[in-house]
Amino acid sequence: MMWWGHGCWGAGDWLAMSLMMVIFWGLLIALVIWLVRTYRTEPTRSTEPGTGTERADEVLAERFARGEIDEEEFTARRDTLHSASGRS
Repeated sequence: MMWWGHGCWGAGDWLAMSLMMVIFWGLLIALVIWLVRTYRTEPTRSTEPGTGTERADEVLAERFARGEIDEEEFTARRDTLHSASGRS
């Protein structure tokens, strides 16, 4: 019985090989996803104080220029924006 099975793999060996292939491909896919997330370029976000308020002012002015809001609403929103950000 020395060469029983003629050197063929048994069911456990095939199961182990299949499991290792699933783990290999899973790790490879996870590595690719990690690399893409790590090295993709994103728009830079400024951390300077007041830049969010400046962009909000631009959006508000654009809405006013397009006629989406009237002068009274523009003034009220701008005052609220500046009082909330600590600027007068």
